Amino acid sequence: MKVTVIGANGKIGRHLVRMLGRSDHQVRAVIRNEQQQPDMEKLGADEVVVADLEQTVDHAVAGCEAVVFTAGSGGHTGGDKTLLIDLDGAFKTIDAGVAHGVDRFIMVSSMMADRPEQGSDKMRHYFVAKGRADERLRESGLNYTIIRPGRLTDEPGKRTIRIPDNRETFGDIPRADVAAVIVESLQREHTYRRSFDLLTGNTPIAQALNSF
Repeated sequence: MKVTVIGANGKIGRHLVRMLGRSDHQVRAVIRNEQQQPDMEKLGADEVVVADLEQTVDHAVAGCEAVVFTAGSGGHTGGDKTLLIDLDGAFKTIDAGVAHGVDRFIMVSSMMADRPEQGSDKMRHYFVAKGRADERLRESGLNYTIIRPGRLTDEPGKRTIRIPDNRETFGDIPRADVAAVIVESLQREHTYRRSFDLLTGNTPIAQALNSF
């Protein structure tokens, strides 16, 4: 499968490019700054494309079978940047996926995106933007998976996770494990057209994805 990674130079994106580069998939790393291209190639990208989410992403999506949207302004930016990246940028990527016949779309969202009223005042604009992008994806007709990780850490990945079903307030997960879940989800039919929260845990990734 040829996979476009939007946000390839982000912390999750870099893990993901490395993992996909070691797999049977082909990976197109989408970056904003062409100076990042050598790093992407070292990580294992088969192709590197420069695109600005504030402009157009059609050329970054065309010709791919799957898209992973892992770009984000982060919850600590102002509302304007959050709208440009996490909302408008996601909308543009979803629309490009529809226009170019993409079969598979994985969205890296956030816990609380489906219940922003429970989040802090400081983060609420971020959760709202993520939730609206998730809803747009569900309505698009694309074969989606929406992954809503908790608080992201840079700890080494454990390759064990937990998919909570009791609407927990929050929790942590290493970025490396989020990337591993994305790779595992790409062709795992049990994750098709589903959304789930994601935390660190004790269950191997494949087993957790099969059982929720």
